[in-house]
Amino acid sequence: MKEPLLYIIVRPIITFLFKIVYQPTIIGKENIPKKGRVVIAGNHTNNLDCILLISSTKRIIHFLAKDSLYKGIKKPIFAGMGIIPVNRSIHDKGALNKAIESLNKDKTIGIFPEGTINRTEDTIMPFKIGCVKMAKETNSKVVPFVITGEYKMFKKGITIEFFKPISIEDEILDNENEKLMKKIKTELEKRR
Repeated sequence: MKEPLLYIIVRPIITFLFKIVYQPTIIGKENIPKKGRVVIAGNHTNNLDCILLISSTKRIIHFLAKDSLYKGIKKPIFAGMGIIPVNRSIHDKGALNKAIESLNKDKTIGIFPEGTINRTEDTIMPFKIGCVKMAKETNSKVVPFVITGEYKMFKKGITIEFFKPISIEDEILDNENEKLMKKIKTELEKRR
């Protein structure tokens, strides 16, 4: 997978504008390895979360996103940003294989294991298994993150915090998925 040209061109502009408009607080970005394969995974609060992640690191993040974003006039934009489309109505092995291929080339994958924006009253929704599966298959570290607060224009309100990378070691992926979900849920609850 080639580096997405549009991402490279627009990232500095997006980051500059986003930081002016939303003034995010970014904590622990030193926990994102500067090179090598890594999966960045955390809770999903808003459509702006992807831009928050892009603004938090100089690494190019290949996001997994719903395939409906990949249709019509939006397709060349999302393709140029290196998005990997996922059909959420099935266990999309094609998307998982593309993510694994990217990780095997020492790329960065960004994923929201809840699968969608959490609009429930629960701290976090159950995680899909894909995050730990791709990390295990490629021996990639997972950098957990939590997003707290609200996106407020021209005010500080949103915070993202990255934690130390973790390894996916247990052969029983459900156990690893539960551990990752518990880590993120615990950190979110500490900040509420």
